[in-house]
Amino acid sequence: MKFSVLIATFNRAAVLAETLESLAGLRPDGPWEVVVVDNNSSDGTRQVVETAARTFPAPLRYVFEPEPGRSAALNSGFRAARGEIIATTDDDVRVGADWLDRIAAGFEAHGCDYVGGRVLPIWPCAVPAWLPARKEALCGVIAVLDYGPAPVRYGDRVPLGVNMAIRREALRRAGDFDNRIGRKAGTLLGQEVREWCVRAHAAGLVGYYVPDVVVQHLIPADRLTKRYFRRWYYWRGVSRAILYANCGLDMENPEGRAHDAAAVRHVAGVPRYLFRTALVNVKEAVAARLGGDAAGSFDRELWLCFFAGIVRQRWRDRRAALPAPPQHASAAATQNA
Repeated sequence: MKFSVLIATFNRAAVLAETLESLAGLRPDGPWEVVVVDNNSSDGTRQVVETAARTFPAPLRYVFEPEPGRSAALNSGFRAARGEIIATTDDDVRVGADWLDRIAAGFEAHGCDYVGGRVLPIWPCAVPAWLPARKEALCGVIAVLDYGPAPVRYGDRVPLGVNMAIRREALRRAGDFDNRIGRKAGTLLGQEVREWCVRAHAAGLVGYYVPDVVVQHLIPADRLTKRYFRRWYYWRGVSRAILYANCGLDMENPEGRAHDAAAVRHVAGVPRYLFRTALVNVKEAVAARLGGDAAGSFDRELWLCFFAGIVRQRWRDRRAALPAPPQHASAAATQNA
C-alpha cells in the first residue's frame, strides 16, 4: 500500500459523506486506502462510511476509537493504516484528483520525512469585516494556511493537520501525537501538530511546506463569530501553557529556543514579562477602539484571551504541584479510629 488517508471524525456524518465523495475522485499512482476513525460519535457516522465503502474506488475502512480526542483518533488510525505515506485530513475538505500524487512528488523533491501544504477556505458567507488580517490568526482559528508559492523547510512554521502527510518510518522515530493537548469535545485544545514537529526535529526528521499540495477547507459559519475567536484564543493559551510546562517551549514563540524555567522570573507560575505584554495590549486595544480601529482593537483583545488561558492553566499547574495541607490531629484521629 502506497498511501493511507486518515480522517478523524466526531458527530459530523452529513459533512463526512460529502468529503468521502470528494476523496472518491482521487486518482493516485499506486494503491491507496482511506481510514475513517470514529471518535465515539452518536450519529450515523458508521452507516455513512459503510454505505460509501460499497462503491468507493479504494479500500474504505471504519475504525472506532472510544478515547476522546482527535489525537487519540489519529493514533488509532496510524496503527490501522497500511500505507507507506500516511496523509491526515479532516471530515470537511475537498481535494483534487492529484492530491496524493503531489504529496508523493513533494517527498521525492525534498527527500524529507513529512510534508504539508496549502489550505484554502470555502467561505459559507461574506467574510466579516472584523476578521483579523494576520495570517497567523486565520491559520489557527479557522485552519486556513498559505505560506506562499515557494517550498519552505519547516522550523519556525508548522503544517496544519488538515493537509499533512508523514512517512511511516518517521512516525516510528518521532512517535504518535500527544493526546493530552489534542482537540477534545467541549474544548478547543490544540498544538498537537506543533508538539509532534518539535519531537520530530529532535529526532533528526525534516519536513517541508509544498505549495502544490492543496486542499480546500469548508469553514463552518459558527466559527466566523467573535465569540468563537475569543474562545479559541483562550484555549490556545491553555495549550501553550501545557507545552511550556511539559517542554519548556516559549508560549508566544514555541518554535524559538526552549526556556530554562528556573532562569525566568514568574508571578503565579506565569513568566513576568507576559504581564508587561498584557498591559501593552490593554493600552493598544483601548487606543485602537478610541481611534475607530475596531479590527485592531479586537486583534489585541484576542491576545488578552490567549493570556487569560495561560494564567488559568499555570494557576492550575501551580496548585496541582502544591503539597496537600497538613491534616488536623483530631481529624486524623477520627479517620484512624
